[in-house]
Amino acid sequence: MYAVVKTGGKQHRVRAGDVLRIEKLEGEVGQKITLHEVLMIGGGETVKVGTPMVAGAKVAAEIVDHGLFKKVIVFKRRRRKHFKKLRGHRQPYTDIRVTGIEV
Repeated sequence: MYAVVKTGGKQHRVRAGDVLRIEKLEGEVGQKITLHEVLMIGGGETVKVGTPMVAGAKVAAEIVDHGLFKKVIVFKRRRRKHFKKLRGHRQPYTDIRVTGIEV
């Protein structure tokens, strides 16, 4: 059985036992969380698609780790104007382990 969940403005296909890297969520390492925005549930012959969410469906998970993605360098330059700007950004993330899918 698998589910498509929406979190952090992105959609992810998950199964029980998957480790997923998503946008940062508040919480401690080891804390149980529930993802309520389930867009689709499938498995075997049946597929249930929500309009827009599947009613009563949720995905249970636990927080495994917090961290920062690799640095993204933003470099701007204007030719012949002596203008240079260098900025970097590191987006925070949360690793979660999916423990179950409930319909």
